[in-house]
Amino acid sequence: MAVKEEEKAAAGRRAGPHPLLRGRRRDGKYTHGMHPAQMEALRAMCGAFIPSLPAEEAGAGGRADPPGGKDLERFYLASAADSNIPDEVAELMATRCIREAALLAWVVLWVLSTRVGTLLLCGRLSLCGAAGELRRFADMPAERQEAALQRWNTTRWLFPLRIVFALVKILSHYVFYAMVDEKSENPHWKAIGYSVEEWQRDRAEAPAPPRPLDSGVVETRALNDTTLLRSLDDRGLSVRPGAQHTVQCDAVIVGSGCGGGVAAAMLASAGYKVVVVEKGDYFAADDYSSVEGPSMERLFEKGGIFCTSNVTTMVFTGSTVGGGSAVNWSACIRTPGEVLQEWSRDHGLPLFASKGYLQAMGAVCDRLGVNDGCLEEGFQNKVVRRGCEALGLPVDAVPRNSSAGHYCGSCNFGCPTGDKRGTDTTWLVDAVKHGAVILTGCKAERFILQNNSNGGKNGRSKKCVGLVATCMSNGVTKKLRIEAKVSISACGALMTPPLLRNSGLKNRHIGRNLHLHPVSMAWGYFPEHKQAVPITGKSYEGGIITSMHRVTARTIIETPALSPGGFAAMVPWESGRDMKERMSRFARTAHAFALVRDRGSGFVDCEGRLRFTPSRDDTRELRNGLRHVLRILVAAGAAEVGTHRSDGLRLRCKGVRDEDLEAFLDEVTIEKGPMHSTTDKWGLFSSAHQMGSCRMGSSPKDSAVDGSGEAWEAEGLYVCDGSLLPTSVGVNPMITIQSVAYCLSKGIAESLTNGNN
Repeated sequence: MAVKEEEKAAAGRRAGPHPLLRGRRRDGKYTHGMHPAQMEALRAMCGAFIPSLPAEEAGAGGRADPPGGKDLERFYLASAADSNIPDEVAELMATRCIREAALLAWVVLWVLSTRVGTLLLCGRLSLCGAAGELRRFADMPAERQEAALQRWNTTRWLFPLRIVFALVKILSHYVFYAMVDEKSENPHWKAIGYSVEEWQRDRAEAPAPPRPLDSGVVETRALNDTTLLRSLDDRGLSVRPGAQHTVQCDAVIVGSGCGGGVAAAMLASAGYKVVVVEKGDYFAADDYSSVEGPSMERLFEKGGIFCTSNVTTMVFTGSTVGGGSAVNWSACIRTPGEVLQEWSRDHGLPLFASKGYLQAMGAVCDRLGVNDGCLEEGFQNKVVRRGCEALGLPVDAVPRNSSAGHYCGSCNFGCPTGDKRGTDTTWLVDAVKHGAVILTGCKAERFILQNNSNGGKNGRSKKCVGLVATCMSNGVTKKLRIEAKVSISACGALMTPPLLRNSGLKNRHIGRNLHLHPVSMAWGYFPEHKQAVPITGKSYEGGIITSMHRVTARTIIETPALSPGGFAAMVPWESGRDMKERMSRFARTAHAFALVRDRGSGFVDCEGRLRFTPSRDDTRELRNGLRHVLRILVAAGAAEVGTHRSDGLRLRCKGVRDEDLEAFLDEVTIEKGPMHSTTDKWGLFSSAHQMGSCRMGSSPKDSAVDGSGEAWEAEGLYVCDGSLLPTSVGVNPMITIQSVAYCLSKGIAESLTNGNN
């Protein structure tokens, strides 16, 4: 039986190196294709960003408060030019970054591999020695290499060098601090005060318990054509082999996150046979390791290395069973009343003024076990709460889909305790109990559209009859043709537009109106035992978001999840020594961010490339929010505060006067990335919320789908994810997306019952 074959494959997978512990390239093989001369230049750049420094320099800048000892000495002596770090950087550059940025870096590295090219890009710094010998970048003294990087960081007109600077800076630091060895350890973690709970890693050796979705999941990566067909048949699906493997069902859903998970549960519980297609893999609580590098690689789109094509914003979106709900930060905030009124009034969508939508939010919160309680806050949230209270500002408790005692700080890598309730532990469990089948490692290619000879429902010219998908397994040689009465795209605001475009839909709003909730961060350093009333804990411990301050109707302040690799990639680089000092203070550096309900919008093209630049109005809101973040950090007792702007803008707080603080805050600006800034200061935004790229509306003139989620051009083709939202929400959109999916999928089920599809 195929089920036994799957069990053998699963046993082998779980008995071998744990998929969320092992590193990227254990076989030593790389596909980046860099020439050895280019690799020399890249190795030199990595070493200049993260140099080997004499051990006596540890803490020499006067700002460090590290754990100390031999670990710290080894940390300062370590260099990113060592080992295979440059190869890892080159691999990420080739496989994860946007094509234009990777090509630009390829060209710059080639130029730097020559003497004349180095003179062109580095000027007099390339003339070394008493005789002024012209040298390649890799042959320049370390201090001159660092000076060249500092010059590129601040160059106003040659923004291509800024982009290459930002790219290599981000990737080299991410790899250096996130990559793990065969023991799933990073040699620098102890020096910076970071650790992963041992019990989380040790249990990888223990027998794996049954996972909640095992009875309904078909993990196609482990199968071949024969075992795949048997597995589908064993789960009650009608399967017909041929040029394509043809599967018949009532509903096919692409994506298993907030929209797809709810839709699957609603349709399956109504008695319909549902197939969920998910390109990511399935992991349960016992699979999650909390180890940053491998977890990012397996749980996030593009391994978490995802940037807009105009280099303004870093984007994080889940790519696993459960989607964003499996890796989000637990915040469960209902759709604000003023947003509901706006969507109902301005976009002609009566759903959002209905009792049904309010009831849906209640049902969603009940299924997720949402509550306001928090027995103990983590370090960063304590900082925000103390700073707000010191300033007399209101601070709200953030509802979470976990228990009041949940103290997990690594839910962004999947909750290892199983306490957080995403769709993978709630709605999808309900769906599987009612016979739904989830295909993992299976990528949707296009929906199958046919001409509607009689004009179709409401004049729709096309009718959707299913989906073509590809299993990402070497053993499965044929595509899947999944024939269904209704088809639902629920793969998120970044992936739904390309899927619809590649299926043949032409509506001009598909891909437009993208909203990202741009975020700008600030940090505060809190030396341990140097406060009158110390704030206990470490930056990576405790619930990720438990407190929130609302600055304006459009701006809120919350705290992020930043593990060492993400922290190092985001904070400014001024010099190699300064960066190591920053990292030695990692565990006691609190971050908080301003998030804006953006009015400006971006675009997703048919290849899934994003273009987004916050509007002037949005950047003004962000600047105001960031100034409030800094005030809160200072009021909480920080010894030093700063922003993520490229020039390392910071303020030492000891003895600071009100006028000094105001002068510092006046310097705070929001710059739109290395490509856009016309000054020597720039920064990157980040975003974990994507909305609106296939928005609902009352007419095809201003929307991609109608009020029921059905595409204007194709009968039986629905959208059920964050891309539906008419505008940005202004808060974490998980409850909103699930509530919309609840209402729409209920309507789809009724339509099937009435024979309208």
